[in-house]
Amino acid sequence: MSVSQANFGEFENPRIVVKKVLAESQREGDGATVRRSIGRPGLKNLDPFLMLDEFSVSSPAGFPDHPHRGFETVTYMLEGAFAHQDFSGHKGVIRTGDVQWMTAGRGIVHSEMPVGEGVNKGLQLWINLSSKDKMIEPNYQELPSEDIVRAEKDGVEVRVIAGESMGVRSPVYPRTPTMYLDFILQPGAQFAQPVPESYNAFVYIVEGEGVFGTYKSKPVSAHHCLVLGRGDGLNVWNMSSGVLRFALIGGQPINEPVVQYGPFVMNTQAEIEKTFEDYQLCKNGFEMAKYWRSQQ
Repeated sequence: MSVSQANFGEFENPRIVVKKVLAESQREGDGATVRRSIGRPGLKNLDPFLMLDEFSVSSPAGFPDHPHRGFETVTYMLEGAFAHQDFSGHKGVIRTGDVQWMTAGRGIVHSEMPVGEGVNKGLQLWINLSSKDKMIEPNYQELPSEDIVRAEKDGVEVRVIAGESMGVRSPVYPRTPTMYLDFILQPGAQFAQPVPESYNAFVYIVEGEGVFGTYKSKPVSAHHCLVLGRGDGLNVWNMSSGVLRFALIGGQPINEPVVQYGPFVMNTQAEIEKTFEDYQLCKNGFEMAKYWRSQQ
């Protein structure tokens, strides 16, 4: 049976690709290279998502001491390892396949630096917080690779970082309702993934090329971000001779004003100015920034 003849439960009202953005390389941090899709001209944000970077970093480059307020960062290591430490004493190393889900809340100053030799690759996603959660205490949810639930069937493998797929569910509790699925499809494989109707959703292709939405759509290759329209879920086909790997990410829109200045994301310009004051004067969540410096 050909791919076009196969019946794998395609959605009658599928989410189709409404925007395609190629994530081109740019410099970020201290000598690091990232491919930014969300958070660049042409796709400034996709409520509740503020930024998506595919990073590729070799020592001594990295992301030395820097602050955050008002959102969550999700770091997913695809290759290599990163060491993390912050001004509250939290530290650790995330390695290939590990996830760190950090809620910056009212304030964090931290560093993220590569470990060892070679190239360290991963995805970092920024998820906005609602106004009621922006000033909560910082928090971490960390998932080592072996604890990430996964499922596999008919040439399709999924790792469930947040949300649910193929009957398995992640233990991660996102403040902003979010699904984050890492799919690998073997050549000739196909799949249909439900996505909550109220969610904004997108695909980021890590490796290979695939057909998304409808069977007649054109294949799209690695490093593209595909914004999905409304519908019941996503249909995907791998009609290439190589492996297709992509992240399917969706989240509940917050529908609040977004005022962002670098690593600070609030609802008004006055709140941004207050955040700068808090950071510069080391108060209201940034008290420990006065004396702390990372040890890397």
